[in-house]
Amino acid sequence: MSLELAIVYASLVAVEIPVVVCWVIATRRHRWPVRPGLGDMLIGGVTSFLDTLGIGNYAQITALFKLRGHPPDELIPGTLNVGNAVGIIVSAVLFTTIVRVDPVLLIAMLASAAAGAWIGAGLVSKMPTRRIQWFMGAALLIAAGFFTMTNLGIIPPTGTAMGLDGWRFVVAVAANFVLGALMCAGIGNYAPSMALLSVLGMHPIAAYPIMMASDGVLIPVASLGFLRSGLFAPAVAMGLTVGGIIGTVAAVPLVSVLADHLTVMRWVVTGVITYAAIAMLRSAMAAPVAASA
Repeated sequence: MSLELAIVYASLVAVEIPVVVCWVIATRRHRWPVRPGLGDMLIGGVTSFLDTLGIGNYAQITALFKLRGHPPDELIPGTLNVGNAVGIIVSAVLFTTIVRVDPVLLIAMLASAAAGAWIGAGLVSKMPTRRIQWFMGAALLIAAGFFTMTNLGIIPPTGTAMGLDGWRFVVAVAANFVLGALMCAGIGNYAPSMALLSVLGMHPIAAYPIMMASDGVLIPVASLGFLRSGLFAPAVAMGLTVGGIIGTVAAVPLVSVLADHLTVMRWVVTGVITYAAIAMLRSAMAAPVAASA
C-alpha cells in the first residue's frame, strides 16, 4: 500500500470512529431502537445500489420516505446522513482499492471537498438554493449534450487518464472545493464530478473513488450533529446502513465490468448526468420563490 493511499484510509477511519462511538453511546443513553425493519433495509439496499452506479440516493430515499409517510419530515435530513454515514466508508474503501487513480490527485480533491464543506458552507447557505439548482441543472444538461455528441462520434472522445497535472489538476481541485460547499446546500456531487473529470480528460470511472472518498469524509462529519441532537429515526437509519452496505457491495462488480467497456461506460455517465440535470431543474421549478433562499 502506498503512503498516499494509507493517508486516504486513515482520513476515512478518523472521521468514521467518532460516528460509531457517538451512535453507540447515544443509543445506550436514550435506549433508541436499533432493530431495522425489512422495508428500511430494502430502501437502503436499492438506493445504495443506484448510488454506487453514480445516480445518487438522497433524493430517492426522501421520495420513498414521503410516499410511505415515515419518518416524519423533520427527521428525514438526519436519518439520511446518519443512515449513510457508516456505509459510505465501504464505498470509499472499495473504490479507492479497485480503481487506482493518481493518489496525489485523490488526496488533494479529498482535502478540497472537506475544506469546501467546512469553509464554504457559510457562503453557500446564504445563496438562493433555487438559483444554484437552475445553474447546476443547466450546466449538467449542457455537459450531457457534449457527452452524447462524443458517444455518437460527432466530437472527439474524452480521455482515459487516471490522473491530472498542470492547470487541469488545479481546476479539478478548485472545483471540488465548490462541490464540497454545494453538498451543504443539498446539491449532490456525483454527476458534477463525473462531468468535470471527464471533460478534463480522465476516464469516466476515475470519478468514482474521488466522489466516494469525498463523501466518506463529508457525510460522517455532517451526521455528528444529528447524533448529538437525536433528530433522526434510529431504527430507520440502521436499516439504511445495513441495506446500504449490501447494495453497495452488490453494485461494485457491475461498475468494474463497465469500466472495461469505455463506450458503454460513457453512455452510463451520460444517462446519470442527464437524470441529475432533469431532477435538478425540476426541483428548481417546484421550489417556491419565497423559500428558495
